[in-house]
Amino acid sequence: MKYFIISLFTAFLFSCVSPRILDVATAPDANFSNYKTFAFYEVTAYGDTISDQFNERIAYLKKGIAREMVQRRFIQVDKNPDLYVNIGVAVKLEVQTRQTTWPQDGMMRYMGQRNYKWQSEEVEVGRYRRGAITLHVVDAAKNHMLWTATLKGSLPDDSTKLTAFADKGIEALFTKFPVQ
Repeated sequence: MKYFIISLFTAFLFSCVSPRILDVATAPDANFSNYKTFAFYEVTAYGDTISDQFNERIAYLKKGIAREMVQRRFIQVDKNPDLYVNIGVAVKLEVQTRQTTWPQDGMMRYMGQRNYKWQSEEVEVGRYRRGAITLHVVDAAKNHMLWTATLKGSLPDDSTKLTAFADKGIEALFTKFPVQ
């Protein structure tokens, strides 16, 4: 029972944890005052992305990224942008397990006096999705990366909370963007 409670508490913590920002880098020669416009270039997806809602979720990410870029005085255009924004998405289904123990699991299964064999094993206690978003901001004319950042976190199970989670993550990511 103790391990089950610890597992539930850990799962609860993972579901409430904000996304973490990793691997932020700005090119040494990056001067964002030279750029006025941007467009989305490419979306790359890996792993266990949910195909029936994938396009809707990518559109939501683009909307949040565009909002942050516009707040920084960049203008979104369809053709001939100064900057391209590339989005990479990776999602992996994780299985949370625990090791069975004799006091917790073995005594509960004992059914007779003969030929009893008990063996410790891994038991699934939950599933969750871990995701990462990587943004590359690229000089469109030179095809030169100016800024990159990666955001990682456990995705909420409730799809109604996913948009708020994405907003929070994008806002956090853009706190590291060189233009405020």
